[in-house]
Amino acid sequence: MSNDSEVAVDDAVTPEPSGEEPDGTGQDGSGQDGSEPTVDETPEAEDGPDLGEPGAPLSRRSPFVLGFFAGLGLFLAWWLGGVVVSLSSVFIEIVVALFLAAGLNPVVEALERRGMRRPYAVLTVISAVIAALALFVVAIVPVITDQVTEISKSAPDWLSSFQRNHWVRNIDHQYHVIDKVKAYVSDGKFVSGLFGGVLGIGLAVLSVLLNSFVVVVLTLYFLASLEKTKQALYGLAPASRRERVTKLGDEIIKGVGGYVSGAFIVALCAGLSSLVFLFVVGLGQYAVALAFVVALLDVIPMIGATIGAVIVTAIAFATDPKIGLICIVFYVVYQQLENYVIYPRVMSKSVDIPGAVTVIAALVGASLLGVVGALLAIPTAAAILMLTREVFVRRQDAR
Repeated sequence: MSNDSEVAVDDAVTPEPSGEEPDGTGQDGSGQDGSEPTVDETPEAEDGPDLGEPGAPLSRRSPFVLGFFAGLGLFLAWWLGGVVVSLSSVFIEIVVALFLAAGLNPVVEALERRGMRRPYAVLTVISAVIAALALFVVAIVPVITDQVTEISKSAPDWLSSFQRNHWVRNIDHQYHVIDKVKAYVSDGKFVSGLFGGVLGIGLAVLSVLLNSFVVVVLTLYFLASLEKTKQALYGLAPASRRERVTKLGDEIIKGVGGYVSGAFIVALCAGLSSLVFLFVVGLGQYAVALAFVVALLDVIPMIGATIGAVIVTAIAFATDPKIGLICIVFYVVYQQLENYVIYPRVMSKSVDIPGAVTVIAALVGASLLGVVGALLAIPTAAAILMLTREVFVRRQDAR
């Protein structure tokens, strides 16, 4: 009886759940204190109309992107190629000046070995070069000009003497070569055609003088700053290889300088020997001009000495056939002496390359840059061979 009454009391006291969690708000949604509830509201964007979501960025592998940048690269390469071609004459002058500076550097080093400081040695060499150029312009150029004028005046008479030869007369009877050459030389049109008239001659002479002046000035500047230039270039190499790069670079510059100075000595020997020979055989009226031509052409590898000998021999034959025969004998003997005695002794310490490489290098250089390329081809080939032996071959041997 008592137990039933206790259960009834518990049921009466315990309230039934209403299904709502107490949140401190009234039935109307207001707080217990009657204040309005806090509601999080996000305002909508009102900057402009809805244009949709942005798409994915353009892929770098897209054909359009690849084609655009490839075309841009081709255009840039074409433009840079045009710039290089337009500045080719300037680059040639710089390269020639560098080679001449390397050729004069052995003289500077020789003065240094005798106790002269490098600035004074450079000043001495520069003064000697300027004095030699001034002496050449003042004393030798007028003589060469007069003798070249005399040769031009005598050219028609020489062609007439050739025409009296039986073999030449038979050829001329078929093709009338000598008459055409005589008319072409005597009226002077070949000069105007070669240089484009009087204005063209003046511009050509001015261009040669200006280029020569620029080369001389650059040579002197490069010679004065050669050590600083070398150190600046060697500094571009990594520190771990800088010592080896310095040794290789010094060896290349030494070889180039030895070749340039050696070629000058060989050409000077050819010019002086021709000058003495021409005075002895009776061609003193053309000796200075012809000797200068021989010395200038002798600098060109392989064919320069032969061309100079042919020019002198042709003029000698036109003057007197006996003198022409003597010229043939002299230049055949001298070229053998130069090829087997003078040239090997002078070049023994500068360049050491096989004969086939010499021929190939001269042909490639002449086809690329003409006479300048032929002059620079041999020392360049020697430098490439040395680098190949010291870098590539040694690396292959170490494997």
